[in-house]
Amino acid sequence: MYAIGEKIIYGENGVCTVEKIAPLEMSGANRGKLYYYLTPLVGSGTYFTPVDSNAFMRPVMSREAAEAFIDSIPGIAPAICNDNRFNHVDAFYKELFKQHTCEALVSIVKGLHGRMAERKTKSSRAEATMKRAKDILHGELAIALEMDISEVEGYIARRIGDM
Repeated sequence: MYAIGEKIIYGENGVCTVEKIAPLEMSGANRGKLYYYLTPLVGSGTYFTPVDSNAFMRPVMSREAAEAFIDSIPGIAPAICNDNRFNHVDAFYKELFKQHTCEALVSIVKGLHGRMAERKTKSSRAEATMKRAKDILHGELAIALEMDISEVEGYIARRIGDM
């Protein structure tokens, strides 16, 4: 069980803070069931999930793991979808997000960056997917490295070069 104040990765929502552990405060809710009240680092609102849920949750990586991960970024291959049909491309990236790993997020960013450069055009769908991957990745690295999320991309660039 996670503790109040702990930062965790929650599904495909990225870093969330456990704000409260309590039954849902809604009429008709089972008062005997405990829920995590989660506030996302990026975005707004609150997520509610049962503490005994099968939803993906894990602790944020340590500083040492984050630094080692950043050093490994140059070796991560881009995720390349050779199908140009929108629904197939979306499904391809959706499966990568479901891996819940920083490696998958970097492969998405690298793949989409290459895809957009190759086509010499911007796709709002590709930009939104890349932003989502970066938000999740940079959110976890920001917490692990104890820095503001806006500083993460520059930190990575200084450490290994542009991503």
